[in-house]
Amino acid sequence: MIYTFTAGFLGGVPAKPILNETIRNLYFHVAMWFGMMIFFIISVIYSIKYLRRNNQIDDFYAVEYSRTGIVFGFLGLITGSFWAKYTWGAFWSNDPKQLGAAIALLIYLAYFVLRNSLNDIDKSARLGAVYNVFAFAMLFPTIWIIPRLVESLHPGGLGKNPLDTKDIDSRMRIIFWFGAVPGWTILGVWITTLRIRLQLFSLKHDRHV
Repeated sequence: MIYTFTAGFLGGVPAKPILNETIRNLYFHVAMWFGMMIFFIISVIYSIKYLRRNNQIDDFYAVEYSRTGIVFGFLGLITGSFWAKYTWGAFWSNDPKQLGAAIALLIYLAYFVLRNSLNDIDKSARLGAVYNVFAFAMLFPTIWIIPRLVESLHPGGLGKNPLDTKDIDSRMRIIFWFGAVPGWTILGVWITTLRIRLQLFSLKHDRHV
């Protein structure tokens, strides 16, 4: 993260019209979304493992990685809205990608509402795991499919490759792929593992009591 912030703010960037210095937000907005997807993938894997093995620890992992994914998702929305303000003229423009991302995060928030509405721990975990699989499946139409089928201010609209862009150069690619994406992801994993360790500690304490 030190490398990402230092190189991200002080490193050279290509001079592009409209984007200008705001292109540095690539290291934050886009990298956070990469991290979000990684955390949701890990979360759904553990939900599937829970449905197969009925191991409460798998449920802990699924919940905490989903929680971290939501946090990174909202951070991505916030940093993206500031980027939109300086490039598109408004914090929110009802762009298909913005709407799809907001819907996807609301679906994931409902995951926690569902879990908290049930008093039975086992039932909450099982229904939550099933819903988590559904929520992950909904990421594809809301974020990856529908926004690419329609005209969008984001790169990738109308079937174009969102990564096939000439807006960034080799300097930015090095910082993005070797600093920002792994940096934010590792930070999220570290925070999640701390929360999981607290959950496991509480579980052991309850069993001894």
